[in-house]
Amino acid sequence: MKSLVPIEVIEKKILLISGKKVMLDSDLAALYNVTTKRLNEQVRRNVKRFPTDFMYQLSEEELESLRSHFATLKAGRGKHRKYMPYVFTEQGIAMLSGVLNSDRAIEVNIQIMRTFVKLRELMTTHKDLARKLSDLEKKYDGQFQIVFEAIRQIIEVEEKPKRKIGFIARERQAVYRATRKR
Repeated sequence: MKSLVPIEVIEKKILLISGKKVMLDSDLAALYNVTTKRLNEQVRRNVKRFPTDFMYQLSEEELESLRSHFATLKAGRGKHRKYMPYVFTEQGIAMLSGVLNSDRAIEVNIQIMRTFVKLRELMTTHKDLARKLSDLEKKYDGQFQIVFEAIRQIIEVEEKPKRKIGFIARERQAVYRATRKR
């Protein structure tokens, strides 16, 4: 059976904000093929179904972080959001299928739930592997230290240094150029 939305597309829309896996209201609306306004309208009509651990509105700092990381705003008049976006946790997304009563919403919701389960399984596997490696390292002491270090480097996710984004003021450019010529 072919799904409406590939799991890879859904995976890219799941964000980690404040230690929680969430999806933006605008991304969910696009997946459900409705406008963000309509999605939020349905949520407001059924607000009792969405406690704060199911859905919450982003703070200005969280939104700024999203803008800098993902460039979420489009250029041009009328393209910016007037209100802070809402984000939905896995439980909130499950609740959306009851609020948005369409066949597409149900099918897309099933795919989203499968994606969350897949991600959870991957995280569990990763933690189990790290724990087993630690146990093996204790058992075999220093005999296989090089092997353990190589495996640990493969498992651990490298944090690449972030490039600075933006422009340099003219005064700073002049100082920068002067120091480079020396």
